[in-house]
Amino acid sequence: MQLSTTIKKKIKAWEGCRLTAYRCPAGVLTIGYGHTGKDVTPGKKITQAEADALFDTDITKFAATVAPTFAGVRLNGNQFDALVSLSYNIGSLTVKAPTLVRKVKADPNDPTIRAEFMKHVNARVNGVLKPLPGLMKRRAAEADHYFGKI
Repeated sequence: MQLSTTIKKKIKAWEGCRLTAYRCPAGVLTIGYGHTGKDVTPGKKITQAEADALFDTDITKFAATVAPTFAGVRLNGNQFDALVSLSYNIGSLTVKAPTLVRKVKADPNDPTIRAEFMKHVNARVNGVLKPLPGLMKRRAAEADHYFGKI
């Protein structure tokens, strides 16, 4: 499946773009539109074009990881979009959101899937796990997108 332009724009807006490496609220070194990895070092600077290229590479990688997870499941475009967006933010869905994966595989239209998105609103800040308002809004918007309420 292909990601929609709509979800790519939403992810960019939710992530924001910073051209100098910074630590996100969870303390992870990040640059561009939420890019993390060994290539992100303190004080690193990139251009807008580099941020866009990193995003394109990263989002393609996450889409390529999510697609086989749901092979054989009849997902619509909104559902695929929202699952990729969640994965982009939290990592592997099979590792970080196994109940969501199980529910989507059993019935992608199960209304309890909304609650599974909402389980991923916490981040460890100064050693304490707490809900972040931005993540609460993002998860609600992802769930709305998943269920076609965009």
